[in-house]
Amino acid sequence: MNNPAIQQLTDQELLQRFKTDQNSEWIGVLFDRYALLLLGMCMKYLKNEEDARDAVQQIFLKVLSDVNKHEIQFFRAWIYQVAKNYCLMQLRQHHGKYREEITDKHAGELAADPEEKRVHEEKDLLLQDMEQALNYLNPEQKICVERFYLQKKSYQEIADQTGFSLLQVKSYIQNGKRNLKLILEKQQRANKR
Repeated sequence: MNNPAIQQLTDQELLQRFKTDQNSEWIGVLFDRYALLLLGMCMKYLKNEEDARDAVQQIFLKVLSDVNKHEIQFFRAWIYQVAKNYCLMQLRQHHGKYREEITDKHAGELAADPEEKRVHEEKDLLLQDMEQALNYLNPEQKICVERFYLQKKSYQEIADQTGFSLLQVKSYIQNGKRNLKLILEKQQRANKR
């Protein structure tokens, strides 16, 4: 669904269309919007890119099965919470594998929080920062990062689609990731002022 008109739909409109016709492509469009943010969040918790990518896939399946069970006001905040809960569950189940311990602080994060609105606003800001940061990458890095993380394409598929060599694709993705991190850190410093 690369139709530009579909890309213009709001999260709520896409959710409503899914609830009306159960076409999972609506959720796919929604999920693509947040896949990079979710990957970053999963990396933060799981400390391993492969595990984080697997987690994003599992979160997508969970979203697909759970979305009709909930009245979702803010999809961004909801999917962020689903992802966070999934990562914390992974840490609990595989605590030997992951170095980060589950503390009372993490357990408290799972419970409803009176500051939830503020937290959702911060998450929205982070997502907006991520979307803006992607636009600061050079075109080659942006294409490769989006296809690798959002469209789940392999290095070879990206090379075939773009005409870049495998070495270039790998380099653009690595440099793009590093640059995204630097841009986000700069944006966060600016936001704190």
